[in-house]
Amino acid sequence: MELILVLDTNAYSDWRRSGRWQEKIAIADRVMIPVIVLGELLHGFRKGKLLEKNLGKLHSFLKEPQVDVMPVTLRTAEIYSEFLLHLQTQGTPIPTNDIWIAAMAHECRGELATRDSHFSFLPFVMLAKE
Repeated sequence: MELILVLDTNAYSDWRRSGRWQEKIAIADRVMIPVIVLGELLHGFRKGKLLEKNLGKLHSFLKEPQVDVMPVTLRTAEIYSEFLLHLQTQGTPIPTNDIWIAAMAHECRGELATRDSHFSFLPFVMLAKE
């Protein structure tokens, strides 16, 4: 069975800072980076003092053969709307970008690598274990 790993913003950052998620990334058949995560990462890089260094590492990672940037599709939007309604009905809001990331992980049937516990409000999303 193919292991598809979807990286949340904090999973990518944790991996770069401490090596967390390294084993999971190494064994994944495919590593997906949602375009939403790229936006969050680029914003963080621009706020910091290591823009060029961080961009270089990111671009190098994105060139790896098993790594793909995942775009938002019509299906993503459909899943997003279902997830948002589910969260509203439960009364368990989470950040909007995280709903998009969860929808993208669900769409590709990937395991979401994250340290955000609020993704557990979406039982349809498979969360990666380290």
